[in-house]
Amino acid sequence: MSHVPLHVPAITIGLDLGDRTSRVYELSAEGRCLRDTTVASTHAALTAYFGGRVPCRVVLEVGTHSPWIAPLLAALGHEVLVANPSEVFGGRRRKKKTDAVDAAFLARQGRADPQLLAPVRHRRPETREHLALLKARDQVVKLRTDTINHVRGTVKAAGARVPACSAEAFATRAPAHVPAALEPAITPLLTLITQFTTQIRAYDRQLQQLIATRYPVAARLQQPAGVGPLTALAFVLLVEDPARFRRSRAVGAYFGLVPRVDQSSGADPQCRIAKAGDAFGRRLLVHAAHYILGPFGPACDLRRYGEQLAVRGGKNAKKRAVVAVARKLAVLLHHLWVTDTPYDPDYHQRAAAA
Repeated sequence: MSHVPLHVPAITIGLDLGDRTSRVYELSAEGRCLRDTTVASTHAALTAYFGGRVPCRVVLEVGTHSPWIAPLLAALGHEVLVANPSEVFGGRRRKKKTDAVDAAFLARQGRADPQLLAPVRHRRPETREHLALLKARDQVVKLRTDTINHVRGTVKAAGARVPACSAEAFATRAPAHVPAALEPAITPLLTLITQFTTQIRAYDRQLQQLIATRYPVAARLQQPAGVGPLTALAFVLLVEDPARFRRSRAVGAYFGLVPRVDQSSGADPQCRIAKAGDAFGRRLLVHAAHYILGPFGPACDLRRYGEQLAVRGGKNAKKRAVVAVARKLAVLLHHLWVTDTPYDPDYHQRAAAA
């Protein structure tokens, strides 16, 4: 009989999650397939399959169903590993991709070395609920923007024009400039825009209430220019636990704001940013960086740092400066969070002068 290391579990299960059914691949400590079957992706079916059996190591991919399935399996006494598919499988399309192949691959990777899975940690249910509130607001803002753009384009095609105004004032200013022939088509859209604005204001009140009662640190993170309640609260919810980063500099990589690395032998090409992590949080940080470098951004260390990068020239110098400032801003917000120190916008300038 071959020697089996003690850290290898008796049974490792690869679980390839699907919307209706999930593929199950059970592997022994010796690497022999014990079972290859499917199970319904429901609470009752998963509880019946995984409940009442010896603890196993269960490996599944992060996805739509993993936030509720992973805690369920952990509550049944199993060791649950949530794999990062972008790290495990890579970005390239595989020649053969089936649920059975994926489940077997997850099981064998989890049996060999869990670190190969680049395991991720799901946020707490309460955090996900509050983050869903922010993303719902973001969705309504997109709907309002798309509707406003549609109205402007339709009116312009008829030879008229809606004057420039804020999104909040658009529904009240636009009717005077809509041609009579377009009123049956445009008036209902203006009503929708009004409803969108009302809902956005309701969301904003809920976010302010969350900051005041549950996340007071988000009020302190609004000290840098360009960081409002939405960006500060999103940063707190997405990071969730600041102690998970040993250094504040690692937060830039967490939001995908650092270049990808593709070294091979002597080749070390300059790559685009990784765009890992949550795209919503990365977009908010980039928007804040645009404000800092824009015409209304006050003089501060972040602005001076971005301007130094922008004057180097090149086709993408301004874009790189914005991304660099967004990365610095993420590091700064984490530093303000963990050190509980007041923000000094000219700290580096005074230190250099001294």
